[in-house]
Amino acid sequence: MLSNLLLHSIVPTPSSELNPFLKCRNSSPLFLVSTRHERVRCLAKKKIGFMDQILDYIEGGPKLRKWYGAPDLVSKDESALKDEDGFSEEGTIRDAVLVTDGDTEIGQMVILSLIVKKARVKALVKDKKAALEAFGLYVEPVAGDIRDGPSLKKALREVRTIICPKEGFLSSAASLKGVQHIVLLSQLSNYRSASGVQALLKGNAKKMAEQDEAVLVASGIPYTIIQAGSLLDTPGGNQGFSFEEGCATAGTLSKEDAAFICVEATDVIPKGGFAFEVANGNEQVSDWKVWLTRLLEKTEQLQ
Repeated sequence: MLSNLLLHSIVPTPSSELNPFLKCRNSSPLFLVSTRHERVRCLAKKKIGFMDQILDYIEGGPKLRKWYGAPDLVSKDESALKDEDGFSEEGTIRDAVLVTDGDTEIGQMVILSLIVKKARVKALVKDKKAALEAFGLYVEPVAGDIRDGPSLKKALREVRTIICPKEGFLSSAASLKGVQHIVLLSQLSNYRSASGVQALLKGNAKKMAEQDEAVLVASGIPYTIIQAGSLLDTPGGNQGFSFEEGCATAGTLSKEDAAFICVEATDVIPKGGFAFEVANGNEQVSDWKVWLTRLLEKTEQLQ
């Protein structure tokens, strides 16, 4: 099931207006908005977000594929849906990033940011055919029960890094053998600060988030936990950031910004565990790799 992000109607925009989006790859998220690229909903004009613009590129046909260097997308033949029987792990080059919950809105935002980064993307989805229709060959969709050893092993083929934008995967996965880095977007601080009705509504999510973090810490795999403020459906790139202690509990963070940070975190692999809080604020980050490396070094010195 595709999220509403993929179901919006799209008004074409000349590609010349959107070329500058490549600037976002090595800097803070520049979520560009074309002045001519607008959506109409309830008779009110609203500028679309960065993720919708990237979807326009994905759906843009041969020009985008030529830029990206990808082959023509599969049409009616389903060759891309076939699984590789007899696959051997021997000599495997682990160069893929696996995104869990690829059917969710936040999962799709992470996928789009990875596509911009020109990463090799695999995604855990419920409907492989729908994922191919949405992303073409920019994504290798995998469907299966993660609690089942063979299914999970198939999903983890050639995977170097896992990005978990939603709770539930790590506590359910049968094995994570071969993975070299896990990035977890955590809402646990937000869940723990909830009270009253909200605490009841978030009770199950809180339990899964706690289990995920416990499994991750015990796994022995290098990990990065992004302790995010309450996630909002607001455009990314409009604000700076805050990394102060407690900001994840009291602050908020755009989902687009959260997805971007998850992807940038794949470039900085800790020796063990690494966790930091982030919410939208006033601090500007010009180079995420440099910033994350410095924060990691500071964290390791305190341990």
